[in-house]
Amino acid sequence: MPEVEINIGGRVFEVACQEGEEKYLQAAAKMLDDEAQVLAQQIGRIPESRMLLMAGLMLADKTAGMEDRLREMEARLSEQTAELEALRAAPAPEPERIEVPVVPQDVTESLAELAARAEALADEVEEKVEGKSAQG
Repeated sequence: MPEVEINIGGRVFEVACQEGEEKYLQAAAKMLDDEAQVLAQQIGRIPESRMLLMAGLMLADKTAGMEDRLREMEARLSEQTAELEALRAAPAPEPERIEVPVVPQDVTESLAELAARAEALADEVEEKVEGKSAQG
């Protein structure tokens, strides 16, 4: 069983842990040390047992708050997952019918014929205007 040396509140401790758990122990010790540093700054030097107790309680308080938030997030996730499943299970909405007005073929032909006549008239007028300009 490996022995790991950790530093908490300026004090060194040797702690045994399972093989492969060293990095987790170091991370936990760092969290505890961070809380101990806050205590040391606020209170000053305090007995080792009291420092460890208070730092542990501060971490426990943070952990409890995180667990509350985790439960809230899990509840929200559960609600949203249920809503998503309900939406997926719901039948597809009826397609919306959109009517587009269609110009009847005979009206289109009549308009094309009128356009051709108007162009022919415009050509005639142009020719007459050019003819008068050439005479004058």
